[in-house]
Amino acid sequence: MSFMKTLLGAGAALAVSAASALAEPAIIYDLGGKFDKSFNEAAYRGAERWKKETGENYREVELQNDAQREQALRRFAEAGANPIVTVGFAFASTLEKVAPDYPDTKFVIVDMVVNQPNVRSVVFKEHEGSYLVGMLGAMKSKTGKLGFVGGMDIPLIRRFACGYVQGVKAVNPDAVVFQNMTGTTPAAWNDPVKGAELAKAQIAQGADVIYHAAGGTGRGVLQAAADAGVYGIGVDSNQNYMFPGHVLTSMMKRVEIASMTPSRPAPA
Repeated sequence: MSFMKTLLGAGAALAVSAASALAEPAIIYDLGGKFDKSFNEAAYRGAERWKKETGENYREVELQNDAQREQALRRFAEAGANPIVTVGFAFASTLEKVAPDYPDTKFVIVDMVVNQPNVRSVVFKEHEGSYLVGMLGAMKSKTGKLGFVGGMDIPLIRRFACGYVQGVKAVNPDAVVFQNMTGTTPAAWNDPVKGAELAKAQIAQGADVIYHAAGGTGRGVLQAAADAGVYGIGVDSNQNYMFPGHVLTSMMKRVEIASMTPSRPAPA
């Protein structure tokens, strides 16, 4: 099974030159770690699936702070890793700077566009999946009041919220959707305490279905919903198992399919 078909898919295949045929791929997870039960973990599952199916290895690193982005990229590139996958929009400015210095290295960025010839940008229509879970939420809601908790306040997460609201309104034009963002810095992705606080505030206003697009922060959202006996909606990964009976559904972006690029040419 080729790395291309297994882990990129969905029309996002990246051409790999013969020169990189023996290179070992690398993946750099965003803040929150590869076991965040959401975005990063989906990318990790994709890498592990490729490893299992090919019997080959990949390199990886989990960032502890923003300052490590450039260091990690350059370290992998200089060590010969190819391609190098960056998981998350926050790598964009660093990749714009680093990619031109390594023209023979293929890079991938998930959730943002970087206009460099050796960078493949993998983006999603997250508003469409959010629309669908919004419809489901509105069908399930008894109060006609629903909630949304985002992570970092950026256009990407606003698209999640917009699609969700439109889906809710398609089912119930009179529904009310409460919206809160966790913060304006990358720390917003890993603050389950704040996520729980925001969810509790929405529940206090009558919300009985709450959708999160907040990475690790979403654990607090789902926990608060379960504790209150209402429904949460997960994101990126299938989060139904976390609180059985209290997670209505999960909006899965399939990052695990698009997270890695081929390190070997596809078989004929």
